[in-house]
Amino acid sequence: MIERILLLSLAVLLGSCRSVGFAPAYVTHEIAPNGTLRAAINFGNTVLAQKDPKTGEARGVSVDLAHELAWRLQVPLDIVPYDAAGKVTADSTRRVWDVAFFAIDPKRGEEVAYSAPYVIIEGGYVVPAESPIKSIDEVDREGVRIAVSKGSAYDLYLSRNLKRAQLVYAPSPQTSFVLFAKEKLPVLAGVKAAVIEWAKANPGYRVLDGRFMVIEQAMAIPKDRERGAEYLRKFVEDVKANGLVASSLARSGQKEAVVAPPAK
Repeated sequence: MIERILLLSLAVLLGSCRSVGFAPAYVTHEIAPNGTLRAAINFGNTVLAQKDPKTGEARGVSVDLAHELAWRLQVPLDIVPYDAAGKVTADSTRRVWDVAFFAIDPKRGEEVAYSAPYVIIEGGYVVPAESPIKSIDEVDREGVRIAVSKGSAYDLYLSRNLKRAQLVYAPSPQTSFVLFAKEKLPVLAGVKAAVIEWAKANPGYRVLDGRFMVIEQAMAIPKDRERGAEYLRKFVEDVKANGLVASSLARSGQKEAVVAPPAK
């Protein structure tokens, strides 16, 4: 009983900090029609989601936003885990999740409605230390093979923009690092924060200066849930403005990611 009172008191306190409060019943039903919010979480992007190495507990900014949204919808949260964004988007029409967290891309937008971005990260390249490639502009050349996670935002971007280099696919970000090292490929493309950490842990590689793209991470919902999408857009603007996104990034140690600016 005391625990319940404390939780309710905390809920009231937190609610006073929110400009977007509890969702109306019709919005809750549209976003979480089964009575539970099923949130697709991509643990392949360690900027957004991680698992505690000791407890296995899910954490990170996308996890925190999923918990916050479930609280406002007043429903339980069910995390649907993935190891690659491409696998999340492949399930967009299968109704196995209600909301998801992945980068904005026009191809993905055919099946889902997006919020504005809540986090901005960068795409970066890593190469062997002795590689003759010195800059990002030198990557798109004949004979250059780039390891990439299939269906990722950077895969979709590079598929549209590369003219000469060839993409070599792995099923997830983690396996793309394995493929890159095992096959001794010239370049690996990935989230820059992740490739920086990998290069630090694996001597003999270096990260190219700069970025090849800006990755705008947003929340997504099946396209036919219009009222839910409208609420989700307001929700994202609120959690950016009230500091939840910034504090979550800080807690999970994501120094390379920045809070996206307010939507226009």
